[in-house]
Amino acid sequence: MPTPRETILAALHAQLSALPATALRGDVLPERVPAEGLLILRDGEPGEPEVTLSPLAYHYQHRVEIEAVVQGADRDAAFDILTASIGTALAADRTLGGLCDWVEAEAPRPVDLAVEGAASLKAATIAVVLHYTTDDPLS
Repeated sequence: MPTPRETILAALHAQLSALPATALRGDVLPERVPAEGLLILRDGEPGEPEVTLSPLAYHYQHRVEIEAVVQGADRDAAFDILTASIGTALAADRTLGGLCDWVEAEAPRPVDLAVEGAASLKAATIAVVLHYTTDDPLS
């Protein structure tokens, strides 16, 4: 049986997989970026929880990262569409079906990456904070 943390991460990956871009989880950047873009979800760090004692509960602000990558001649427009679609998907269900108290993304930090012999990439890391509570720090 998956832990609450894994269930939340899987739900976020599923939400990203519904977008037109290819969504991976924890993978390395492939040799080719699909025309519609690429998203790689990094599991991130749950951080130090706030703890309440009665009843015992651990309140996390788990920080994950989404790497968004596009390639091609019109990469600026494609990048803008891709990042906006991530924001729209997260805003559509801020609790991931009730698994989280709140999900919120931070602004992307874009960079242009040169690729030898190919069109350059436009990429960004988008931090997403997952607010959730669990009764066990190992779950």
